[in-house]
Amino acid sequence: MRHKDRIAAFAVLGLLALSAPASAADKIRVLAPTWPGFAPVFVAMDKGYFKSRGLDVDMRFEDDRSNVMAAMARGDIEVDMRTVGEHQGRPRDASTPGIIIGTIDKSVGGDGVIADGSISSVAALKGKTVASEVNIPGRLLLQLALKKEGLTLKDLKMKEIATADTVAVFADPSIVAIATYEPVLSQAITANANRKGKVLISSKDSDIIVDIIAARQDDLKANPKKYQAFLKGIYEAVDLYKKNPAEFIKLAAPHFNLSEAEVKDILDTSLAYTSLADAETYIGTAGKPGTLYGIFNTVMELNLENGAADTKLDPAQQIDPSVVSAITGTK
Repeated sequence: MRHKDRIAAFAVLGLLALSAPASAADKIRVLAPTWPGFAPVFVAMDKGYFKSRGLDVDMRFEDDRSNVMAAMARGDIEVDMRTVGEHQGRPRDASTPGIIIGTIDKSVGGDGVIADGSISSVAALKGKTVASEVNIPGRLLLQLALKKEGLTLKDLKMKEIATADTVAVFADPSIVAIATYEPVLSQAITANANRKGKVLISSKDSDIIVDIIAARQDDLKANPKKYQAFLKGIYEAVDLYKKNPAEFIKLAAPHFNLSEAEVKDILDTSLAYTSLADAETYIGTAGKPGTLYGIFNTVMELNLENGAADTKLDPAQQIDPSVVSAITGTK
């Protein structure tokens, strides 16, 4: 759900790379895409949830994955937040900095595939022209749905597009379906009513699109308690959203240059924040791996198949349950 064109789609102001001094026991620098799924970090900053725990957090937007990976490798940041699929993407291998310590949100309608009235099922896409950006969640959802029908992307005529162009692309009658995300997903259907478009595949029917929190291994090992404080602050902000969504939205909206109504619509229709209890279910414990391990393997297979990843990664080496376990007191 995270790419440069999303800045335009949501009228978000991108920020430049971080320039804070080297990491310390009370400092965490974060890069993440411009997506309201990561709003709990900003809300936690505004509410003082980090400060009350002795933690200074600096959160910036960066939609270019290569820039984020370079910043992590240089030690310019301590935390990166992306989807599981993006975490796995090239050029990551087993030695690349960044290990998953928590989750923050999951897609529940924000990603999917739209199709025109001529397409009644996923199987009907065989031999047809389908448009998609190369590395977006909707493409993974498409792959997964095709697999269930005994098909692959090779059975389609794939056309590469920029997701921001979804509305214009769907006006082309030669293209029967598009893998995309909100808000252009809904906008394309509305703007091209003559196509009799519909949502063919939706992330609300899948569990594979999850945004994770990844920390640099060396700093996590040196300062484990600050990551406990970081996750506690995030999940306190998630709890605020569940108890008082209006206050949460009022605080979050300015960080994304969106109106409160726009943020509310995104949160109501596109994503669900994960609580500490949810994160515990996803991450699991050292003795009992959580559900994220299975999701990781499923997405890994899809990424290797479509060329988004070169190296098969082991979730046991990419997920560290120690931070969540320390907070919850489970082993």
